[in-house]
Order: sequence, then C-alpha cells, then structure tokens
Amino acid sequence: MANGTSALLEIRDLSVRFNTDSGVVRAVNGLDLSIQRGKSLGFVGETGAGKTTTALALLRLIQSPPGEITSGEIFFDGQDVLKMTESERRNLRGGKIAMIFQDPMTSLNPIMTVEEQIVEMISLHSRLRGRGAMKRAHEMLELVGIRSERGRDYPHQFSGGMRQRVGIAIALACEPTLLIADEPTTALDVTIQAQVIELIRNLQKMVSTSLLLITHDLGVVAEACDDVAIMYAGRLVEYAPLRPLYKHPMHPYTQGLFNAVPNFNSEPGVKLAVIQGLTPDPTNLPKGCSFSPRCPNARDICYKQSCGMREYESGHFVDCYFPLTTGEGA
Repeated sequence: MANGTSALLEIRDLSVRFNTDSGVVRAVNGLDLSIQRGKSLGFVGETGAGKTTTALALLRLIQSPPGEITSGEIFFDGQDVLKMTESERRNLRGGKIAMIFQDPMTSLNPIMTVEEQIVEMISLHSRLRGRGAMKRAHEMLELVGIRSERGRDYPHQFSGGMRQRVGIAIALACEPTLLIADEPTTALDVTIQAQVIELIRNLQKMVSTSLLLITHDLGVVAEACDDVAIMYAGRLVEYAPLRPLYKHPMHPYTQGLFNAVPNFNSEPGVKLAVIQGLTPDPTNLPKGCSFSPRCPNARDICYKQSCGMREYESGHFVDCYFPLTTGEGA
C-alpha cells in the first residue's frame, strides 16, 4: 500500500507473537504498511487489534520474553530498523521517531519537573546543552500553549489536557521525522480533544513531520489524517486515502464501524447499529478471514482462506473477496 521511493516508513510482512501460559497470542499477522514523507496516516481498529503492538515493534520496544517479532522487515528512511544496533535504536527513538502515549501520567516522570524532562530529551538527541537546552524547552512549552514559567512544575500539578500537551512538547522537541500518537485524546473530554488534535495538526505542518495516529475514533481521523488504514485481528483489512474511504468504505468491517457512529440526523429512539459477535481470541484465530464469523456477507471461501489485500479502486485496497460495491451500504 502506497509503496514507493517517497515512503518514509515501510513495513513488510510484519508478524508479532507473545508466548503466554494461555497459548501463543498472534498480535500482528503479516502486516504491510507504509507512510509517505510529510503525510498523516490514521491507524484505526478496535481495542486489541494490534495497533499499539505495531508501533512498539517499529520502535523495537516489544518486551522479550514474552513478545517476539517472528517475521517481517521495517525500513525507516531507508534503514533496516530490525538490523540496527541498540545504540542506533536509542538514537532513533525520540530523535527521528517520537511517540505520544495514551496516558501521559504513565510516560511522564513524577519526580522531575516538566522542563527537566524536556531538557533531558533535547540533551539526548541534539547538540544543545545547559542554557541552550533550557531555552529550547521553554520554547516548546510556549509552542504547545503552556507558559514557560510553568516548566518548574511537576506533572501532577497539570490537568489531563495540559499533561498531554507536555507529552507533545517532549515528543516534538527534537523535530522528529515521524510522530506516533497512540490514542492521544482518549482520556480527555471532547473540548480538550479538539484542541489537542488541532495542536498536533498545526505542529505537524510546522515541522513537516509524518504522523501515525493510532485511534478507534473515526471522527478524530477525519480531522487529522490524509490516509486511513483499518486493522482487525492483527491484519489490515482496508487502506485508502481519507475521502474515498469515508465516502465509500468497502470492507464489511469498515462499513460496520461507520454504521456504529452516532448520526445526529437519526430519529429519536433509533438504536445504534452494532457489529454482531466478538473480536476473535488472538490465541485461536479463525481459519481464513478473521472477520468471517461476524461478517453478514461471508461465503464458503471466506472461512477457508484469507483474500489478501487487493486494489479494487485506485489507491483503495481491501482484504475481502466480496467488498461492498458503489451504492451498497452507507
């Protein structure tokens, strides 16, 4: 999907497993994904689909044991991430690739001031030291809408939205080439969500950073992304530019996600549509298409083997033998 020389990130046939007492958890299964330079990709799926695991594999942060990358290649800016030394990977993390975590209280150090944490990142990945690093830290705080004098405060002295802004300031302090935002608005109220997404969009354009936005919120993706990748049970099921996918979702799972979004034009009392059934057990995935037990359009071949990603329209890839054609569904 979207392969080519302009791709900043290219993931090929990535599989990640976790060996547990309950069995082998197949978290990511043969994933192919790419992100173009300066573009933003929305990575959408239910909880447990493998989105965060993919991001952690990219950063080589999968804890082993129990986790391991069993197959695949990850190329970032032409370099093979899986063949890097630990020293090279440390330089990559925070320098060229930065991550905003879902809960800033789990990523911020409670016994260090905010400015100390930003200075630490700057000192690790740039030549700035001392006053120069502190000045840059204060500039980043101002950039994300926090007064520089508040840099002497500790994380617990900030609200949830302000802590997320601090996380963004740390992530962007060294102007990374790729920013990974892992559900950055989940723990925030609606008003603050909008502010954080607008902030990420503006900063991304300002420093020409590519963005991988991990979320389950299709509304957030619509506001912030150029392309969309839909993930289910560790596999991509649909990939397309934003407008074609929102105008014409082709995979039955994607269609189900859109049908479940509240519609303000619906009559009072109308219940939201739901996708029947439950997500499959990753230790015992169905044979064939993983979505087939929940799919209203499934036929015999769907239960026997997976279709694989096929380009049904220009730039629109779907892992389905019987995608929804124009005029069907929403």
